[in-house]
Amino acid sequence: MIFAGLVLVCGCSLEEYPYGFYSENNFYKTVADAESGTNYIYDAINYIEYSRAIVFLGDMNTDAMTPKGDATAATKELDGWKMKTFNTNTTLYNFYKYSFITINRANSVIENVAKMNIDENLKNRYVGEAYFMRAYSYFCLARNFGCVPIHIKPTRTIEDATMPPAENLDVMWNQIFSDLDKAVDLMPIYDKPQTGRTDRVAALALQAKAYLYLATAKESGAPRYSEMSYDVEDYYQKALAAAAKVVDDPAQTTYHFDDDLMAIYDVEKSDGPEHIFIMSMDRTGASEGQYSKISKMYIPYISGGTFYLKQGNTDEMIKTHDGWSEYQTAIDFWNGFETGDRRHDWLFCDKVYDASGTLVASYPGNKLSYPFCRKFIDPDFVGDKTSTKPMLIRYSDIALVYAEAAGPTTRAYELVNYIRSRAGLGAVTAGLSKTAFRDAIRQERIYELAFEGDYCYDLRRLNKLHTDISEAKGQGWTAEDMVFYPIPSLETDLNPYYK
Repeated sequence: MIFAGLVLVCGCSLEEYPYGFYSENNFYKTVADAESGTNYIYDAINYIEYSRAIVFLGDMNTDAMTPKGDATAATKELDGWKMKTFNTNTTLYNFYKYSFITINRANSVIENVAKMNIDENLKNRYVGEAYFMRAYSYFCLARNFGCVPIHIKPTRTIEDATMPPAENLDVMWNQIFSDLDKAVDLMPIYDKPQTGRTDRVAALALQAKAYLYLATAKESGAPRYSEMSYDVEDYYQKALAAAAKVVDDPAQTTYHFDDDLMAIYDVEKSDGPEHIFIMSMDRTGASEGQYSKISKMYIPYISGGTFYLKQGNTDEMIKTHDGWSEYQTAIDFWNGFETGDRRHDWLFCDKVYDASGTLVASYPGNKLSYPFCRKFIDPDFVGDKTSTKPMLIRYSDIALVYAEAAGPTTRAYELVNYIRSRAGLGAVTAGLSKTAFRDAIRQERIYELAFEGDYCYDLRRLNKLHTDISEAKGQGWTAEDMVFYPIPSLETDLNPYYK
């Protein structure tokens, strides 16, 4: 018996193989399967670790926002640009991880739904959405990490998961543009914006943002981008052409400016004309990610109860809950708005009231520690559960992309002046040079898109991270230091191609 046991032991391999890769063999049989697979792609970006990282990587690490005193170490590292710890920063790792989860789910739809025997229009729509989400994820990864592995097939084995990063930034970005071209060809334009889903206009909008990103990054001399092979002016024109299909194509009537500034941020109007791509979260969801706690992140803690906010310049009041003080407005940023800018006066709160309209707290000095952003407020909250949603691509963003790419044309002036007029401001100075006009557009983006996750990327593409962020200047970081975050060590430790 002992001898037999020894034979068995010696004959067995002690090498373990990782389990957990899913099987698609019994799925993708029906239209419902195809739609479920597509919804599953979007679900990955709803995870709280990803949705909160949008703010941490887009705003918290700039001079527009600051964390609370007892914030997590990861948040303080990002805010303070403690780059020696970035390869182990949990927020960066989660953003990286969930981006690739999104990509893998998109690859599954691309590979499987394209072969299904279902209605051709539905098939094209679902596959097009998958191409868009793959492009969107690689766009986000490229802006933050530079070259990463490009997966275009589902990951089914450990060997599939370990791939080398893209050879260079040209390869990286060409994959993004290739996917977006396919998405534009395959997807329809919705008759009405659909919360949590994308269509052809979203793909065109992302094309415009991506081409402008590269045009300005190379023009500004941003490290690594200056080595890429494209022509700056050609990419400005490509950005303009894509943005024009969003703002000027007569066949596109679904998305347009919302003339009511407050309506853009009304949680009951997430299908409003400004929302080209907005996350899908609802207070009826069973778990966080299905519902949102984003409002809690912006609102200060005051008294632990319900209080009320004035709506714009009216006496109408809406209620909200108390908050956690996680995303705190930097006072110098708040003071930087032009006098009379409604985006300052209406979309930030320096006073809160009780149900009778009596002042409860105000900034400065009366129980309110900072003026908080009220773009993310749900007056029908249920406990901590809200329907507030990150806005990923907004029509006004693409109008400003058009204006920046075009320079001081009549149409470009019309677009930016509409945004300023809606904010209660006068027109941009007429007759500006191309450089001065583009600088004015970039300044406008700071305040129009405040706390929507764009600011850091605008600084990065303009090669200004090392000059415009006080924490970076104080530590002497250079443009080369800050152009990309390091790949998380949890990835480099497992992937031999990073050795």
